[in-house]
Amino acid sequence: MIADRERTAERLLNSSARNSYDPDVDIDWAADLLPDKYFLPAHRSSLYGTPLWDRLSEQQRIDLTRHELASIASVGIWFEVILMELLVRHSYNSDPLTRHTQYALTEVADECRHSVMFARLIEKVDCPAYGPGQTGLRLGRLFKSIAFGPSMFAGILVAEEITDALQRESMADPSVQPLVRMVNRIHVIEEARHVRYAREEVLRGTPGLSRVGLSYHRAMLARTAFIVTRSLIHPRVYRAVGLDPYEARRVAWANPHYRDTLRWAGSKLTSFLGENNLIGGSSRKIWQAVALV
Repeated sequence: MIADRERTAERLLNSSARNSYDPDVDIDWAADLLPDKYFLPAHRSSLYGTPLWDRLSEQQRIDLTRHELASIASVGIWFEVILMELLVRHSYNSDPLTRHTQYALTEVADECRHSVMFARLIEKVDCPAYGPGQTGLRLGRLFKSIAFGPSMFAGILVAEEITDALQRESMADPSVQPLVRMVNRIHVIEEARHVRYAREEVLRGTPGLSRVGLSYHRAMLARTAFIVTRSLIHPRVYRAVGLDPYEARRVAWANPHYRDTLRWAGSKLTSFLGENNLIGGSSRKIWQAVALV
């Protein structure tokens, strides 16, 4: 049963008032990074378990996770900017006196803070903001222009739930830098509200779809999953630790450990989308290509 829209929004607004953070105040950006700590759990690195990983020194492995973290964070900024535009557009014709619209605007404020927090994290770990690459930027521009309804909110979930799983594990792992764990903790707490909001919109919007409408939203969503997943680790990450970026990217995508990580990180998402008939038909092959199903 789907909760009442206004009642859900009221609860989310109350939660936002109780449990929101200011990264400028709540994170000690001046704290030193620890030389022996990873930036992601080692077993979540895209090359973990491969001969390339075995060839790396311990310092190179730590540096690889540092650059992978920066790549994921910069892709997070890219998608959160898309999300902000989608939520503002969603609110454009909505009644600003409803709690539903007020929560959408509250989420925009959350995402503004998250984007700045991720930018400061990338700066702190002394890495480039790799971003999704030119293809991802072009397709993201198209997505935010035409996305609507179930595939819009489910597309938001693709980016949020995959990274959420990685961050939940990372924030509890003592092998990971304390600063990174704190950033992850803040994001996980605040992102839980965003996931609830988007999931309920998917539940409301999917049952009334026609066969043509369902095919459209399945196709849009599968392509979103493909672009987001393929963009997480930029090939230049590998060059930063002395590896050939093309060989390393090929090895990463063939790496069963990394494919298992993606499948694990997306398992709650794909279960939810499958239950709501948004993964199926010919689009299922796209989900399989990026190891999410």
